[in-house]
Order: sequence, then structure tokens, then C-alpha cells
Amino acid sequence: MRLGKQQRQHLVARLIEERGVGSQSELVELLGAEGVEATQATVSRDLEELGALKVRVPGGESVYALPEVPVRSMPPHDHLRRVLGEWVVEVASSQNVVVLRTPPGCAHVVASALDRSALGGMIGTVAGDDTVLVVASEEMGGNRLACRLAELAGAPGAPASAEGTPASAQSSVHGGREPIARDDRRS
Repeated sequence: MRLGKQQRQHLVARLIEERGVGSQSELVELLGAEGVEATQATVSRDLEELGALKVRVPGGESVYALPEVPVRSMPPHDHLRRVLGEWVVEVASSQNVVVLRTPPGCAHVVASALDRSALGGMIGTVAGDDTVLVVASEEMGGNRLACRLAELAGAPGAPASAEGTPASAQSSVHGGREPIARDDRRS
């Protein structure tokens, strides 16, 4: 079977962590044993994107290992903009919290991109199936962070102004979905 890139790379990472994988051809065989078709060239690209390195383990054998922090811990601004633009369909804020809605099963993609971006004013994320909870720093506040995320996602308006005046924004794009930005703070 053929897996999508993200699923395959997740499996590659798991295999590297669970077994002493010493070569790309061995990894191709292990993927095959899992029922996943992959070429050596594909595995090579996956290893590079995951930041896998060859390390020497006790006994002198060389095996692949993944760094604790991904090599690309800060994806380019364009990557974050692309992920948000493709997957975020609604942005809402309240106090120091921003809620991002995505299609079902896509929240983890958005949360991962945000976590790796080291975006200023963001403390962290929690992803469910179709919802990402983003916690804003006290200095940034949920409303300002929501405006920033809505702008990165390509929403033509912002959930609210930096001063806190609510402003709704709707847009039709993103594959027929209508992104909605809103501020749900209560006075």
C-alpha cells in the first residue's frame, strides 16, 4: 500500500526509534514488511526531511537516529502561511486563547506547524481532531494572536482589532470552505 508522506514519515520515525536501522535498503525492507511500498529514493528524502543522522552505537554498528529537536524546528514563514491557509477554516479568540478549526483529522498538522514555527506570542498548542487550542502569552493576548493567525491564513479580515473591537470577517476560498474569524470575548 502507498501511504501519504506524513503517514510514511511517521512510520519511518517509529521504525528508526524501535529498531537499529543501519541502511536505507534495510528501511525499505522494514517498510515492506509493514505493507508499505517505498523506493530507496523516497526513503532517502524522508530521512533527510526528518533530520535522521547516522550514529555509532555500542558495539561499533552505525544506525539512523532522529534528533530530539527536529532539524527544521522553525519552518520558513511561507510554510506556516501555507499550512494555515490550506487547513484553517475558522479562527476565534477569547482572553488569552485562540481556537482554530480545521477539517476533520487535520488539527495535528496545524498544531505541529505552529509548534515548530516558534511564533512569537504563543505559549503552546493542543490539537484535537478538528480543533487546535492555541494559548497566547499575556503580552500578546488571544485577540492579537488570532488576528495574526487569521492574517497568515489569508483571511481578508481579522477577528478583532488590537484594541479589542470585535470585527467579523468571512471569505470564500480554501476549497469551497468559508474561513470565519471571530472574537468570542464577553465583556
